[in-house]
Amino acid sequence: MKQPPLIIPDRVDVPAAVEQTLANGVKLYMLACDEFEVVRMTFVFHAGVSMQKKPFTASATANLLGEGTVAFDSVEIAERLDYYGSWFDVNIDRDYVYVTFCSLRKFFAQTAEVAEQIILHPVFPEKEVATYCAKRRQQLAVERRKIDTVVREAFARALFGAEHPYGMSSEERCYDDVRRDDLAELYARLYTADNCFVVCSGRLDESVVERVRSMAQALPAMGMRDEAAFPSPSTRHRVHVGFPSAVQSAIRIGRMLFDRRHPDFVGMQVVATVLGGYFGSRLMQNLRGRHGYTYGVMAAMVNFDRAGYLAIATQVASEHTADALREIYAEIERLREELVPQEELSIVKRMMIGEMMRILDGPFGVADVTIENILCGMDNSATAEAVDTILSTTPEDIRRLARQYLAREDLVETVVGRPFAEAEGSAAEPAAR
Repeated sequence: MKQPPLIIPDRVDVPAAVEQTLANGVKLYMLACDEFEVVRMTFVFHAGVSMQKKPFTASATANLLGEGTVAFDSVEIAERLDYYGSWFDVNIDRDYVYVTFCSLRKFFAQTAEVAEQIILHPVFPEKEVATYCAKRRQQLAVERRKIDTVVREAFARALFGAEHPYGMSSEERCYDDVRRDDLAELYARLYTADNCFVVCSGRLDESVVERVRSMAQALPAMGMRDEAAFPSPSTRHRVHVGFPSAVQSAIRIGRMLFDRRHPDFVGMQVVATVLGGYFGSRLMQNLRGRHGYTYGVMAAMVNFDRAGYLAIATQVASEHTADALREIYAEIERLREELVPQEELSIVKRMMIGEMMRILDGPFGVADVTIENILCGMDNSATAEAVDTILSTTPEDIRRLARQYLAREDLVETVVGRPFAEAEGSAAEPAAR
């Protein structure tokens, strides 16, 4: 067999969404794709963890939307969706809640009947709330016995500060204080027309559009968008969390930078990919390939609504913690001092564009990219612009960005594991439970 030629597209065009603004202010974005006999609709609410007034209420509200409504209990909801082969999912991050429904086009009406109840008429039954909180408290206690959970939370605190909405983490016992009325209050405050937009993709005939429009139109308009108060970040540059029983150390290195709207965000995505964004990256070749310190290491740019940062993450054997840190900083310094070879940069560009093409394969991926662009205040032309930026990035650009943003003194280092560097002046946090 002859291998087909490798074709690297010089442009990636994402279909533009048809936008409508309803009387109550909700924006609908329609992405028609008639060759697929499916419909997906996602309601996006600005109701993430950073918007809560009481610990764990944002995630509890989102996750309990489908556990009982005015018309259906949780069993009926599950059975109705299962019967029609439909799918319902809720995701929550620091800023937003994403409530998604998928169905075959021929069963959309039946799916929409359930979706309408979940979006507009959840009741948060007392028993379901109590069961959820007890279960989540136990799960969180178990998760916090793992170094990857501890380092993730410690790194967020180091970047933003323990009181910042992006850095805050709460004790498991706070689940004991979550009440049904707390969820009802958060739902009434944040699941509103002012805090929502809707993205639909797939086979969108007029009956589908009208049903989605009717559902979105029923969201109450409060007249203003509820915004959380954001303090200025308070960054600590070196944090070591003692975890005496650990056989590995979890490492996070990075720094506060900027969100996706910044002109250097895509360029820094290229830098992160060179450093640790794919299996053949420099950190993988070094830490795994040459030294065998780890099974995996990654580097990526992270985008929030009001901030963005670079993160490098890995776990290494405890005895190699200092060695791994030294090699990570050495690879960063290489980017600051040496030009990346054109051949290596070409591989990185192919990896990044290939991943983008994979995500955009089908109406659901297009919808996900559309949501991300909307959240950043952009339309889908931003994706083509990002590809242009990736393709035009030069070795000189990589070195310039690394020199500008990756100075050693600006980096935040968080390590969770057995003590290894007290003599080097690490700021210690209490030992993990």
